[in-house]
Amino acid sequence: MSISTAGRMVVRGTRPHLHLPWARVYPRVQGVQGRAHGAHETMHMLTKPSTPTLSCQRRQLATISQQQEDTYVRRDDSVEGLLAGLVDGDRYALARAITLVESSNPQHRVQAQRLLSKILEREATLASQQSTTLANSTPSLSKDASTDAKEQPLRLGKSFRIGLSGPPGVGKSTFIESFGMYLVSKGHRVSVLAVDPSSARTGGSILGDKTRMTELSRSSEAYVRPSPSRGTLGGVARNTTEAITLCEAAGYDICLVETVGVGQSETMVADIVDMFVLLVPPAGGDELQGMKKGIMELSDLVIVNKSDGALVDSARYAQIEYTSALKFVKAITSFWKARVIRVSSMGGPEGGIDKAWNTMKEYFEIMESSGELQKKRGHQRKIWMWRQVSSELMDLLNEDAQVREMANELEAKVLKNEMMSGAAAHKIVEKFMRGMNS
Repeated sequence: MSISTAGRMVVRGTRPHLHLPWARVYPRVQGVQGRAHGAHETMHMLTKPSTPTLSCQRRQLATISQQQEDTYVRRDDSVEGLLAGLVDGDRYALARAITLVESSNPQHRVQAQRLLSKILEREATLASQQSTTLANSTPSLSKDASTDAKEQPLRLGKSFRIGLSGPPGVGKSTFIESFGMYLVSKGHRVSVLAVDPSSARTGGSILGDKTRMTELSRSSEAYVRPSPSRGTLGGVARNTTEAITLCEAAGYDICLVETVGVGQSETMVADIVDMFVLLVPPAGGDELQGMKKGIMELSDLVIVNKSDGALVDSARYAQIEYTSALKFVKAITSFWKARVIRVSSMGGPEGGIDKAWNTMKEYFEIMESSGELQKKRGHQRKIWMWRQVSSELMDLLNEDAQVREMANELEAKVLKNEMMSGAAAHKIVEKFMRGMNS
């Protein structure tokens, strides 16, 4: 038996086959179970939607949504509201503030600069009250000082900034999970800025670092923020320095910056942190690999990760090889010579998390007492000022309609090999400068 109505229903035998849009909402119709009670009755029951039921459900959903909206605390996303939230250590305000500084929207950029300016104004006020300045403000890693800091107004420049880099698969996120939880147990507040690589084709990022830091991301004393690299080379994002400032303003005294999986030449993270830590796998390369210029010569500490299980012997051999290789690398400062240690992030017999932290504290105390730490931070601010100038000029070039039109024409000529890339770039800059002067 087959009965069809406008191609919307087919009944074969005694079981109805539904081809109705509303059948997804009501897959079972009251009274139509097992054997059909006649084709006419079945047609009537299946083709007549239950409009009152749908309306009732819509009203119920609207009521529930309104009740939930009424129970939510309305957030103040203005510059003043975000600043107040940062001062109170509100993680929502910190997340919104970092989103603001990362945004490419011109209005958001203005708001971000206002927020950062107000943070600096607040710092100036606190500096006048405490007879100090941001330029000579340094963190304190002692437990007593950390406890006292919670009772005093938060200061900028008070965090210990640690950069963590290494090849893909070395276990950076696993190490940060264990290391961060260790720091939290010692009374520190930890912020993690994890930079995720962006696709060169689509521009998207997975931003899945939190999934590998489950315990740390749930801790009330920690904040984990994944950010896209957006094509920025060097393993970090364009606005990482501003994000560090916001984390400091929110009261986090340890700031960990995890880079994308890098090679030998992507070293930009070393220009934004106090200490640059390189994680390497066991049996990852010989001493010739260590002697290459680039990321190795900028490392303050080399950690051979995954020193557990069957890899213990390989990790020991790698430690010896990298220690030997670093003898041929000139030290960055006369006050510190890079070291190589072994760590098991999974809590193996070798351990090493506490040893890693003690080595980092020793580095900080030596650099802070010698005055090298503040010199390094001042040099870093100057470097990032000029990098920001380059980024701003590129934004202005892309926003200029006349330059963009000319650039499209020149791109076509370069594509056809009718003009050299250098000559086309010179014409674009020349056109832009003439427009600025007119």
